Amino acid sequence: MRALPDFPWDLLAPHARRAAEHPDGIADLSVGTPVDPTASTVQSALAAAADAPGYPATYGTPQLRDAVARYFQRRFGIDLVDPDGVLPTVGSKELVAWLPTLLGLGPEDAVVYPTLAYPTYEVGARLAGVPSRMADSLTEVGPQRAGLLWLNSPANPHGRVLPVAHLAKAVAWGRERGVVLAADECYLEFGWDARPVSVLDPEVNGGSLDGLLAVHSLSKRSTMAGYRAGFVAGDVTLVRRLLEVRKHAGMMVPAPVQAAMIAALHDDTHVAEQRARYSARRGVLRTALLSTGFRIDHSEGGLYLWATRGEPCWDTVVWFAERGVLVAPGEFYGPAGAMHVRLALTATDERVAAAAHRLAG
Repeated sequence: MRALPDFPWDLLAPHARRAAEHPDGIADLSVGTPVDPTASTVQSALAAAADAPGYPATYGTPQLRDAVARYFQRRFGIDLVDPDGVLPTVGSKELVAWLPTLLGLGPEDAVVYPTLAYPTYEVGARLAGVPSRMADSLTEVGPQRAGLLWLNSPANPHGRVLPVAHLAKAVAWGRERGVVLAADECYLEFGWDARPVSVLDPEVNGGSLDGLLAVHSLSKRSTMAGYRAGFVAGDVTLVRRLLEVRKHAGMMVPAPVQAAMIAALHDDTHVAEQRARYSARRGVLRTALLSTGFRIDHSEGGLYLWATRGEPCWDTVVWFAERGVLVAPGEFYGPAGAMHVRLALTATDERVAAAAHRLAG
């Protein structure tokens, strides 16, 4: 295992303290942590399954895997997902971090991820002791053999939504080279100015899930971050490879959490309500940023606004902190983010309104 990078969020601590000095308190738009209540139907399902004396199955219950397949069919019109190709995970971050290891990648198998990306893609490569490289186009990958290609749409941090043609080209490229393509689709429910499409959609993959994995989380979709509820779906053969390793490692989702996931996946009402909340917050923040002279790039989907005013990101972080607002420096997500900051839509309505008011003032 290669040495891990310093945990970047520790660098924000002094700016958090500065922002907290505001007379009305801090408006924290840095970390995308959900704050809205978990749906009562989900809470009830968790409580009803609380008597769970036995070990849960690593593969998850047949009811959960069926719920995932039905979810893709109902929400996205995707009929390709086989319940046998579904595996629950302890949130999505652990799967992202351990996927290169679970796949058994070796020193010759590079992990490729976007130039602006969730830091855990690189961490996963380090944990597995394999090389990694950043690339936004397939031509940038270069001659080195790749074992895993990460896509992220809508993307964290900048909210870019990849078009179908881009996704289809990546699928074809991976299949030609025997590269596993993993799509981080945790924000798939949140498209604003563009329609996000899953790599599991036949429009992208030609009707076959060979070589494909889609990673999903209920943290944002169902405000269940504290439940650590996620899943991976796709190629049945790949999923079974992951399952075999995870069984040996004891990587199991608790039975009550699986029951709560089923309830969440069967209910679209709470998702629509949560989406409306995020949309309203997005409108408030977007208007305030634009009126203050910021430019917003991408941000067609996801739960963040990617903003710049043409200066180093840490200078912008200071500017926000002086107004009692904490934002994430774009540098956290790669050198290409050095002139941007990321603002999360996951704070309460009141804190988002407070942040907007301070910017206008």
